[in-house]
Amino acid sequence: MAKKTASESDETRLKKKVAAKVAENKSPKEDEALRSLQKRLRRAQRKRRALALRKKNSASQKTAGPAAK
Repeated sequence: MAKKTASESDETRLKKKVAAKVAENKSPKEDEALRSLQKRLRRAQRKRRALALRKKNSASQKTAGPAAK
């Protein structure tokens, strides 16, 4: 069976979880669960940004390639 697509992205879900954890905690520096959620969120954001950069760079190379020849 194929994996079902989520209505909201992982990044959105993680942002909501982190916001909820921060709201309920008095000292977020000591909460390991919150720290791991924040790490997962940062990883997802890095992945999204890297993909956007790759797409941007490949698009510029495709348009500049034929003109250079």
